Amino acid sequence: MTGTMRGIAFALAGFAIFSGHDAIIKILGANYSAFQMVWLTVLMSFPLTSIILIRDARPGTLRPVHPWWMLVRTLASVVAAGCGYYAFSVLPMADTYAILFASPLLITVLAIPILGEKVRMRRWIAVIVGLLGVGVVLQPGNATLGLGHFAAMAGAACGALSSVIVRKIGNDERNVVMLIYPLLANFVLMGALMPFYYKPVPVLDLGGFFAIALLSVVAMTFMISAYRNAEAALVAPMQYSQILWATFYGWLLFDEFPGANVAAGSALIIGSGLYIVIRESRQGRGSKQPVLRTRNRTGTPAALRIGPLMRMRTSEVETGAR
Repeated sequence: MTGTMRGIAFALAGFAIFSGHDAIIKILGANYSAFQMVWLTVLMSFPLTSIILIRDARPGTLRPVHPWWMLVRTLASVVAAGCGYYAFSVLPMADTYAILFASPLLITVLAIPILGEKVRMRRWIAVIVGLLGVGVVLQPGNATLGLGHFAAMAGAACGALSSVIVRKIGNDERNVVMLIYPLLANFVLMGALMPFYYKPVPVLDLGGFFAIALLSVVAMTFMISAYRNAEAALVAPMQYSQILWATFYGWLLFDEFPGANVAAGSALIIGSGLYIVIRESRQGRGSKQPVLRTRNRTGTPAALRIGPLMRMRTSEVETGAR
């Protein structure tokens, strides 16, 4: 198997694991609030993520170079996590994925004011088509439109905002700074809500929360391997395989099957997202690839950002070679 094929295989496996992670969230979401789920997931991921973070040997402090951008990015990450968990817990999985898939479209739009990118007519058309696809999924005016749909949209928007800010300040900040602040913020802010939302957790459910944390870290390692073996232009579209897993898990576990509106809307969203990925891959490397250079999945608080982790590992290899 060639390196590229290995990368694609790692990506497909990573997104499949993330889908299993989301199915467990939906199961537990029937009994627990999104706040408690995020808090427990981050709590249980701390031992593994702490080991990863302390390996950053680069000198410096944990004080951010761009404190205000870091604050906005951290808050956006917290909102994206809470909204993502809530959406998965109350909506059919396919519906949630379809809306979250709009994140690359929003990254393209937000890159204009934040990164100073210029978006030409063809990509604007792709963005508009994708957003129309979101409208098809939501079916405005339909009585079934609920808080979960708005949560998914907020999760996609905040995830996109977080990703674009990372593109803006990532070269100036230490990798460990970029990784640790959202993790700590999720733990502290969600923990502050526990007196109002905490419910006792039986041992079996505790195992479910541990499984969520473990699967997010395992999926993260698969995605790192994917990006190390294949170009981002080949890895990024693999996320759309999750719609197949969503359909499978929805049918198997929740007696759900996506309606015609979800199928049609997903086709528009995925098609426009693929077009943007292809356009960015033809522009070469650099800042004009805000989607391709975004390597995190919306609403996964226990999984650290893949880009900084890859840079940390590269740094370790270079240090060891000296």
